[in-house]
Amino acid sequence: MEASWRQVAGGRGRARGRATAAPSSGNGIHLRGAGGGREKGSVGAAGPGPSPRGAATPAAAGSSARRSPAGSEALQTSVASELMSQRKFEEIKKANQAAAKKLVEEHFSSSSEEEGDEDFEGKRGKIVANTFTSYTTQTDGDMRELERTRQYVHEAFQAGAMTCLICIASVKRNQAVWSCSGCFCIFHMPCIQKWAKDSQFLVSSPLTDDDFGKRDYPWPCPKCRFEYKRSDTPSRYYCYCGKVEDPPLDPWLVPHSCGQVCEREFKPPCGHKCLLLCHPGPCPPCPKMVTTTCYCKKAKPIPRRCSTKEWSCQLPCGRKLLCGQHKCENPCHAGNCLPCPRVSRQKCVCGKQVAERSCASPLWHCDQVCGKTLPCGNHTCEQVCHVGACGECPRSGKRFCPCQKSKFSLPCTEDVPTCGDSCDKVLECGIHRCSQRCHRGPCETCRQEVEKHCRCGKHTKRMPCHKPYLCETKCVKMRDCQKHQCRRKCCPGNCPPCDQNCGRTLGCRNHKCPSVCHRGSCYPCPETVDVKCNCGNTKVTVPCGRERTTRPPKCKEQCSRPPTCHHTSQEKHRCHFGSCPPCHQPCQKVLEECGHLCPAPCHDQALIKQTGRHQPTGPWEQPLEPEFIQTALPCPPCQVPILTECLGKHEVSPLPCHAVGPYSCKRVCGRTLGCQNHTCMKECHRVTEIDSCVGKNKAGPECLQCEEGCSKSRPLGCPHPCVLPCHPGECPPCVQMLRIKCHCKITSLYVECRKITTADVNEKNLLSCCKNQCPKELPCGHRCKEMCHPGECPFNCNQKVKLRCPCKRIKKELQCNKVRENQISIECDTTCKEMRRKASEIKEAEAKAALEEEKRRQQAELEAFENRLKGRRKKNRKKDEVAVELTLWQKYRYYLLPACTLVVLVFAWYIVHDVA
Repeated sequence: MEASWRQVAGGRGRARGRATAAPSSGNGIHLRGAGGGREKGSVGAAGPGPSPRGAATPAAAGSSARRSPAGSEALQTSVASELMSQRKFEEIKKANQAAAKKLVEEHFSSSSEEEGDEDFEGKRGKIVANTFTSYTTQTDGDMRELERTRQYVHEAFQAGAMTCLICIASVKRNQAVWSCSGCFCIFHMPCIQKWAKDSQFLVSSPLTDDDFGKRDYPWPCPKCRFEYKRSDTPSRYYCYCGKVEDPPLDPWLVPHSCGQVCEREFKPPCGHKCLLLCHPGPCPPCPKMVTTTCYCKKAKPIPRRCSTKEWSCQLPCGRKLLCGQHKCENPCHAGNCLPCPRVSRQKCVCGKQVAERSCASPLWHCDQVCGKTLPCGNHTCEQVCHVGACGECPRSGKRFCPCQKSKFSLPCTEDVPTCGDSCDKVLECGIHRCSQRCHRGPCETCRQEVEKHCRCGKHTKRMPCHKPYLCETKCVKMRDCQKHQCRRKCCPGNCPPCDQNCGRTLGCRNHKCPSVCHRGSCYPCPETVDVKCNCGNTKVTVPCGRERTTRPPKCKEQCSRPPTCHHTSQEKHRCHFGSCPPCHQPCQKVLEECGHLCPAPCHDQALIKQTGRHQPTGPWEQPLEPEFIQTALPCPPCQVPILTECLGKHEVSPLPCHAVGPYSCKRVCGRTLGCQNHTCMKECHRVTEIDSCVGKNKAGPECLQCEEGCSKSRPLGCPHPCVLPCHPGECPPCVQMLRIKCHCKITSLYVECRKITTADVNEKNLLSCCKNQCPKELPCGHRCKEMCHPGECPFNCNQKVKLRCPCKRIKKELQCNKVRENQISIECDTTCKEMRRKASEIKEAEAKAALEEEKRRQQAELEAFENRLKGRRKKNRKKDEVAVELTLWQKYRYYLLPACTLVVLVFAWYIVHDVA
């Protein structure tokens, strides 16, 4: 039983990713575990094992290589290709398994997460509702005007709610978009740019080269057909209010919003601007408060919203109507008053008839001819009921003949005669003229035979001028749709638009284009589809085609399916697709062993990993992935805590009901042993108490016996352990000899350990002294005269040292310490000063002689240079030789210098010895 529950505990954590899912829609999904794959015996696995089918063993490969090198290379190539293909197959398999596991985890997401998401959406809906509450709390706020704005803002927050109607794909937060100013529909920037470019090309393609580019052809919005100019084609990505280019993505703002105040003009304009932050969709009605009066100006001005500032007081209007007799009885209204609804008896314009007519139209005409006698006295007016005088007789004055060539002055009672000239009027054909004499009435039809071209200009025929000529040739030009031919007989070239239906499948893949056959892309599908939850109570409306990729809405209704376990009712959770989540209610069955209620979660439908179902026949066969089956498990062991004392009486712990009995708490026993220094280190065990009055700290016969040495702390400075075994009380003093160095670090001394550890500072210095002279050197370089001592040597050197004057001629012997302290110094006398003066005079004489010698040499070189220049000017002259006479110093300087030096040295030696 415990093994089965361990299996359930291990499989329950993986139930979401490896369980068998059976959605309620009827499409059963049988998923296996995400683990598996070829582990043992696979081609790429390291280690020994049989080779897969089709692969050669190493021995076989070696023998074949010895037989044929070419065959060996081919075999190695095939094995390498198989390894590569198998490795790729394993990678693809792992990727697919990971994707399936992720899909199952999303499908079997817990109801608590859904409730958290629903709570978040509920809070977000409350925030949006509170944003627009101030628009309707004051007088006569109209919620219907806010629905579009509310819907756009709500969809902007929902992931995947906004859809581009051109590509039927969701609009993401990080994608550049464009919003129509007419319908406020949002499109991807690349999609709307391609749409505008295609629309302009299709409109301008029928033009000739001369007309191309002269007109600015518009392009329409894909949804509302609102036309934009060519210059309005979007090229940059702006926020909704148009202030910020490329607005950054901010998780705290509406997607594609800059976060600034909108400040767009309201429509219709009222002088105010939108105060919401940059938002999608139309701006809401103006929320400003203004003081206005009613339409008829009778009521007192009251404060109202600017969007509903026009109002009616419902009192009678009272303005005089157009009839001038009655007043408007309608309630206070906008605009002009309606026509007067009353009926009265009114005369016609000529005054012959009287009838009851609407008071709003007092002027009317009867259907009788005027009949009044004209000023000529021979004819009557033939006009129908009219206003004003009848005018002159139309037959009076000068009149033309029927051909308009001759003019006659006749009484109005006589008709104008024909002039006898040819008529010469242009006939209906527009080419020829009438050949008859002047006549009354219309001219006859043109009967001349001419060579006529048909309407399409491809054929000619001789026939009467008044008859049209249409050939039987059908036009083969393509209509504006560029799909169907014109097929009209004798077409002059202006082919009519295509009258057939488009019939192409729209981007939604559900409907066909109902428009007339056209060029370019079809307009998006105008239909919408309702995506419903499992129970059908909650739905969301999406554009047609998005229902395949739109997740069903999260329903707030409770799941109404019956429980599948022994409980009378299942846990409350939201409506969902697929099978209900596992029941987590306590089992509450009565256990037979102890009578307690089972507190474990319901285990009537536990997922158990099914193993050993199929054994592979060989290493080349892929092992099947494990499956999970639902089965009912027996109740686990009772876990009700029962207070129980451990064997060593260290603690009282609550143990599960099924495991109640003597137990060890796993602590150290801790009872004091006979040595009074250590405790029993055995694990908690049973102890027999010999003397009950001792207590729980007394060790018993079952405890350990102390076998360790003495571990008590030694006196400060003693490095030796106690020689006795572990014992109570104090340790004896240490009598071992310690080897130590004296203060001068030369002699080794042996002293008892207890003397060193008990001695004070002075005694330790005496014990460490070797009674010899200190071998250290003083800073002056002499040896210390004291006995072996600690610390630094005293600086009191009294040894004799020699001291000389600055010129090294006079010397004396003095004490070292006085010389180091700069207390005594030796100065030069007059003899030393006289010797220094003579030496300096000799040096000055030598320097002066060297300077004169240098001047003579430079003078000689200058004269020689001038002589060379004179010799170049005069080629026939001989070169002058400059004879320089050397001085005595120049001739004998090599002999004089050593002699002078020797004399100075002898004189100095004599002076030094004379003074000494």
